[in-house]
Amino acid sequence: MDPDEAIELQYRLAPQVERRDRLGEVHRIAGVDIGFEEEGDITRAAVVVLRWPGLEPVEQVVHREPTRMPYIPGLLSFREVPAALGAFSRLSAPPDLVMVDGQGIAHPRRLGVASHLGLWLDLPTIGIAKSRLCGAHGEVPTQRGDWTPLRDGDETIGAVLRSRRNVKPVYVSPGHRLGLETALAWVVRCLGRTKLPEPTRLADRLASQRGKG
Repeated sequence: MDPDEAIELQYRLAPQVERRDRLGEVHRIAGVDIGFEEEGDITRAAVVVLRWPGLEPVEQVVHREPTRMPYIPGLLSFREVPAALGAFSRLSAPPDLVMVDGQGIAHPRRLGVASHLGLWLDLPTIGIAKSRLCGAHGEVPTQRGDWTPLRDGDETIGAVLRSRRNVKPVYVSPGHRLGLETALAWVVRCLGRTKLPEPTRLADRLASQRGKG
């Protein structure tokens, strides 16, 4: 798919993203992160599943496949989602909630990787990104759990969350089947000692272990 076709598809899919809660009981929370090997030729998708409550890891999967698209800002899901789907297909059971290292609706066309993946899987997803892709926000208070809205024009597309005191904030946005308030609440519940919630922290660690797993 060339970039123009991918952008057109994003516009068609974005209205299908559900921004209200459709979330059942949560017992298994998955964290997803993507890494690359062989100078970007191989995509490495890591999924770690944790039991809720307790956040004990119960399953992890690494899936590799050839990279299908070069890095193009705003089209990251077309580069990352295929390998992520391969990893999810290898889980023993689907999770109840998915946290993704990347954007949800905090995206110029409201279809970041967390939203795109959520649509494919029909699962509740949350995007937790380390940097801003679009939108603007005010100053974030310094205490853990404080946040400020991320807005694009008159639309609130996410939250800038201080996940650890005096550490750079993270950008939280609903992916699919969740509203912002619920997405934020789950991210805060899953915080450990670092700035990332435990599901994406563990997935990030697994995805960065090249040649292992």
